[in-house]
Amino acid sequence: MTNTIETTATVSGVPAAENGAVLFVPLNKLKKSPRNARTTPHSEAHIEALSASIAAKGMLQNLVVEPETNAEGEPTDSYFVTIGEGRRLAQLLRVKRKQIKKTEAIRCVLDTENDAAEISLDENVTREAMHPADQFERFRELADNRGWGAEEIAARFGVSSHVVKQRLRLGAVSPKLMQVYRDGGLSLDQLMAFAITEDHDRQEQVFDNLSWNREPATIRRDLTKANVEATERRARFVGADAYAEAGGTIIRDLFTEDRGGYFEDAGLLDRLVIGKLEFIAAEVQAAEGWKWSAAHIDYPHAHGLRRSYPHPVDLSEKDAATYDNAQEELERLSAEWQDADVDLPDEVDQRLAELEAEIEQIDAKRHAYDADEIARGGVFVILNHDGTPRIERGFIRAEDEAPEPEEAESATYEVDGVTVTKDGEIVGDEGNENERADPALETEDEDVGDAGKPLSDLLVRDLTAHRTLGLRLALGEQPDAALIAVVHALAAQTFYRGGEASCLEIRLSSAYLASHADGSLAGNRRESACPLWD
Repeated sequence: MTNTIETTATVSGVPAAENGAVLFVPLNKLKKSPRNARTTPHSEAHIEALSASIAAKGMLQNLVVEPETNAEGEPTDSYFVTIGEGRRLAQLLRVKRKQIKKTEAIRCVLDTENDAAEISLDENVTREAMHPADQFERFRELADNRGWGAEEIAARFGVSSHVVKQRLRLGAVSPKLMQVYRDGGLSLDQLMAFAITEDHDRQEQVFDNLSWNREPATIRRDLTKANVEATERRARFVGADAYAEAGGTIIRDLFTEDRGGYFEDAGLLDRLVIGKLEFIAAEVQAAEGWKWSAAHIDYPHAHGLRRSYPHPVDLSEKDAATYDNAQEELERLSAEWQDADVDLPDEVDQRLAELEAEIEQIDAKRHAYDADEIARGGVFVILNHDGTPRIERGFIRAEDEAPEPEEAESATYEVDGVTVTKDGEIVGDEGNENERADPALETEDEDVGDAGKPLSDLLVRDLTAHRTLGLRLALGEQPDAALIAVVHALAAQTFYRGGEASCLEIRLSSAYLASHADGSLAGNRRESACPLWD
């Protein structure tokens, strides 16, 4: 661009007063026209975008001006901007940022024939913005063909890098879906939902399978059904950094609050979860001395193992004293600061946390497993619903069960003063120690063994009836317990499968009366349901 030229000079040599002359006017000599059709001011974002565009590419459109005149009708050395007020403000913004001087020469076109108000209105009315689809694709071309990143493109167009990323993502939507958007078959919100992934095949597959429900949320759900939300327990347990470091990709939705995005590779995520759980399980096993440990994402309900539980133990004198001191100090500090109007000092808050942790640690020592159970048992480490590890201890495998004590081979019995072995051999009679005992003795032994025979069905039914009657009487004397049992049975039938497994013979049913009554009941739009208990 040449140096500043007098306002009377023109590029073409046409006299300055002639209509259509091109002038280079100092910026500080340009003013807003009082006949500008736009009375609502330009937005700051628009002026920012114009300023960035001019700084990167120069003035792409001339300003249209008319001379300013004084009260006597004589021209001054200033000009009113009839067309291009936004560009004038953008240049003033560049002056404010010290990018140019206030005397910067601005290329203008002189218009002394047309009505200023009419041509100002004409410029804003007779124009059409490009279709958004064209804008998205052109932004994508700038990134692909010129290698510009979002930050550089944003600087050249005066928008935020986030807006550029959104347009680039929209420009990456399948050309098939982009044409449907151009033709009006998709709304912008629906197109943004498809932009959650750049997989064109997946986008087109979901589009082809859409039913009447084309809500953006439905589209996003279908596109991400094979992925894992960042708020899901596995993703929270592993963490985005560890997942990305292992080569995983996180899909981000640039148009809605995605709460951390979606983990694309569910298989990789599962392997990372198991690996981290196994590491924790190995640490617990080594620290506590269990025989084995196993890691699972979900609790293995059908493990078939017997479980032992810790039993109460007495604290050592040292731990008991430490516990009492910590409890006393905690109560003292709590009482001292409970009525304070100010926030707790950092040192007090930290000390309270330390005391609570110390009390909790000592409380954990009040229950312990037997050393023999630890030596034969193991632990499961599983993933909690909130993404934290859960440790379940005390499981004994069948092969690790303690052997039952064997009955001594020399076990004997005393029968009518005669000692016999379990096989019926008489002990103490040298002449007959290998002979069988008297048949009468065998009969008595058989009678003694009858105690281990199963009870008859008749006797079992009789005993069961007496026991049931006793339970009914006991429950009738405890109305609170009876109410709890009834509520549990009804709630189980209402909200859970298999609720009929309750021991109470009570059922929940609803009788709809509208079909049996005339008048207001039958015509009521909200049919009332009357629950009945059988």
